[in-house]
Amino acid sequence: MPEVIFAGPEGRLEGRYHPPDDPAAPCALILSPHPKAGGHMDHRIPVAMYEQYKARGFAVLRFNFRGIGRSVGTYGNGQGELQDAAYALDWMQSFNQSAPFAWVSGYSFGAWISMQLLMRRPEVAGFISMSLPTNIYDFAFLAPCPASGLVTYGTEDAIVPANDVDCVVDKIRVQKGKNITTCPIKGADHFYKDQYLEVAMDVIDKYLDEHLDPRYCPPREPRLLKTG
Repeated sequence: MPEVIFAGPEGRLEGRYHPPDDPAAPCALILSPHPKAGGHMDHRIPVAMYEQYKARGFAVLRFNFRGIGRSVGTYGNGQGELQDAAYALDWMQSFNQSAPFAWVSGYSFGAWISMQLLMRRPEVAGFISMSLPTNIYDFAFLAPCPASGLVTYGTEDAIVPANDVDCVVDKIRVQKGKNITTCPIKGADHFYKDQYLEVAMDVIDKYLDEHLDPRYCPPREPRLLKTG
């Protein structure tokens, strides 16, 4: 898990990058929760996402938005962080020019940023959004959504009510042949505390098993489950 520093729109950005064994492997970008609420690349949920793609042979990058850790700059009200994400994807692709496609995954604020990024980047073939903050941000920009993906949320989320997620996602138009799948995690809150992160990761693994092209993504290595 090499530590990396790369150029962002306001200066250096700090990340963790896993290079693939296969130079023709796809890429995955992982986006963190809100930097003003303590979000960072080593949060347990972005790390879990990172490990999922790593096990499937992807080139994977997670990074700190501007102003977090060793990333320079100040909070950019979402637009700055979207620029950071675009620079991060550019940096990873510069080392993986044979990658057939990319996926983006984000948690909470990072999920909002990832959905904006996929609207701007035609190479993004899929997404995973956990705890999509549908009651905080406007998702009218998805008109239509150009890629299929999965949205997970907790039924006991006190920050983003489950029925709000369902309502917003039901109204999102998608391009022909694309679908947004929703999966409520029964009993989980916004942070997937206790065993619920493992439950959510199992749901995501199953979705990836069903939707990734086996020509590019070899079978994943078994994920170690926590016991006790």
